[in-house]
Amino acid sequence: MKGNGSAPAPELPSLAELGGDLLATTARQRLVLLARPFACAALYALFASRGWWAAAVAAVAVLFVAIVAAAHDLVHRALGLGRWTNEVLLALVGMLVLESGHAYRASHLQHHARFPLDDDPEGDPARMGFWRAVAEGPLFLFRLWLWAWRRAPGERPWLALEAAWFAGFWAAGIALWPRAPAVLVYAALAVAGSWVYPVATVHLPHDVHGDGPLQQTHTLRGRLVPALFLELTYHLEHHLYPAVPSHHYAELAARLEPHLAAQGVAPVRVW
Repeated sequence: MKGNGSAPAPELPSLAELGGDLLATTARQRLVLLARPFACAALYALFASRGWWAAAVAAVAVLFVAIVAAAHDLVHRALGLGRWTNEVLLALVGMLVLESGHAYRASHLQHHARFPLDDDPEGDPARMGFWRAVAEGPLFLFRLWLWAWRRAPGERPWLALEAAWFAGFWAAGIALWPRAPAVLVYAALAVAGSWVYPVATVHLPHDVHGDGPLQQTHTLRGRLVPALFLELTYHLEHHLYPAVPSHHYAELAARLEPHLAAQGVAPVRVW
C-alpha cells in the first residue's frame, strides 16, 4: 500500500486506473505551491516591521500550512522537479520554519513504509494518548533529526547544514534583539508552531487501533476546511497514493469515494 502509490491495495484501484492525470503538475501549480511559504515569510517581515503583530502571527500560522503542503510534495518527489532542484527546495522550505527538510523526508518515508509499527518514529504520537502527544511537541522534531542522523548517513551533509541554520538563526535573533526584535520573535514562533505537529499531523489523523490500512488513517470531506488547509485533510488518500501532488487530493478523493464506500470507509464530514 505504501510505496509509490501505483498499487495501494488489492481492494482499491491502481493509480493508473484512477487516472494518470492525477500526477500532472503545471508550472503554475508548482510556482503557487512553492512561492506560498516564502510569501508568508515576507508578509511576516512586512507586518512585523510596521508593528502589526497580530497580522504577523497570522502570517506565520498560514506559513505552517503552506510549508506542510510544499514539504509533502517535495518529500515524495511529486512535482516533477529535477533531483538537485528538489533537494535544494526541500532544504529551503524547511529552513523557513527552522526545520530540517531532509530529516523530515527520512522519517516521513519511514512512516509511509512502516506505520503503525513501532519502528516508525514519526508515527509515535499516534500511539500516545492526546496529552502525551501534546507534551511530545517541544522535542518531537529534535528526536526525528537524531533518528535521521543515525539512520540516513547519506543525508548528513544536508542535516548538518539545516542544523547549522537553526543555530545561526537563533544566534542572529539574540544578537539583533535590541535593533530588530522581529528576528527572534520569528524564531520563537517557528519553534512554537512546530510543537503542534505531534497532535495535528500524527495523533489526530491516525488510528493505530484500526483494523487495517483503510481504518488506520482518517480523511475529511467538505468545502471550507479542506480548502483552508490546502487539501491536507485528505490524509488517507495521501497515504494510499503518496505520488499524487497535494493540489490533486480533492479530485483523488472524489474518484476514490465509491471505492472507499464499498470498503466501509466513512469519511469525516466537515464544513
